[in-house]
Amino acid sequence: MAQQKNISPSQLSAIASIIISIIVAAGMFFLDITWWKSLCFTAIIFCVTYFILLNAIQRFIYRKIKLIYKMINQTKASKREDFYYKNILPRKSIEQVSEEVEEWSQQHRSEIEVLQQNEAFRKEFLQNLSHELKTPIFSIQGYIDTLLGGAIHNEAVNIKFLQNAARNVDRLVNLVDDLDEISRLESGELQMNYKRFVIQDLIKEVFESLDIVAQENEIHFQIKKGCESPITVYADKDKIRQVLSNLVDNATKYGKQQGFVEASCYNVDEKNVLVEISDNGAGIAEEHLPRIFERFYRTDLARSRRAGGSGLGLAICKHIIEAHGQSIHVRSKTDVGSSFGFTLKKGN
Repeated sequence: MAQQKNISPSQLSAIASIIISIIVAAGMFFLDITWWKSLCFTAIIFCVTYFILLNAIQRFIYRKIKLIYKMINQTKASKREDFYYKNILPRKSIEQVSEEVEEWSQQHRSEIEVLQQNEAFRKEFLQNLSHELKTPIFSIQGYIDTLLGGAIHNEAVNIKFLQNAARNVDRLVNLVDDLDEISRLESGELQMNYKRFVIQDLIKEVFESLDIVAQENEIHFQIKKGCESPITVYADKDKIRQVLSNLVDNATKYGKQQGFVEASCYNVDEKNVLVEISDNGAGIAEEHLPRIFERFYRTDLARSRRAGGSGLGLAICKHIIEAHGQSIHVRSKTDVGSSFGFTLKKGN
């Protein structure tokens, strides 16, 4: 039985040829060869040969097709599938089977591409994480080694070196806290405390908390004219404060001197509100926009690291807004400025 299932095309052709040869020999033995008999005999041979070969080849091809179906289906065949293999599959044309196999191939090709992209993102994430960790760790190591080497007794530098080391420790702590928060947001472990509040009041609170940084950079905070009317939203106030703080802080750090950071709020429809934080800074190049919310993704590595931060701020914003069941987006143009917008549920 196993040998019949694994018969090769050459063996199948040999068997068919032997059968045809026997039929021809028997016909020549029993018939006198005349022209009309030859014609009739030729027709008989043609029909018999045609049907034998057709049947044999079809059986061979569909046995192989059945094996293909078994290979591309990851689960063991049920009784219904066995009935399909035995009764329905042989009736399908080669074109139909080819389409199904091509569809399966396309699906798996897409899955492989997604896996390859995820692997590339994973490698890039680990590289970025390694760099973000090494920078403060090496700084701390350098300061401590210098102090242990004798600088601890030098009053001109010992306090300064300890302060610098402490700042790098704080940077590490912030990085770990941000990573922990992203993990909890992704896993759904972070519980949301929904309440109704006026979004403009929260924006003003954020502006006040970052006013010193804005003054250092000569940046003016403002709420867009026409957007002063109170709009109530239904969200986690502390988490939305974190989103606004990240967006305003970024706009302040990367904005231009004597520029502005402007907040605007709009009623999109009866259920949703749009909040935007805009600036007139350097803007973001178009090629960076699709990846701006990825963890550790920086459009300007040197400038971003000088400005500080963990590189996770926008990724956290994205996760918080998506945890609310809403979306966040960015519009930007080089030398014009950027606008980060997100939607929230309206608190009717």
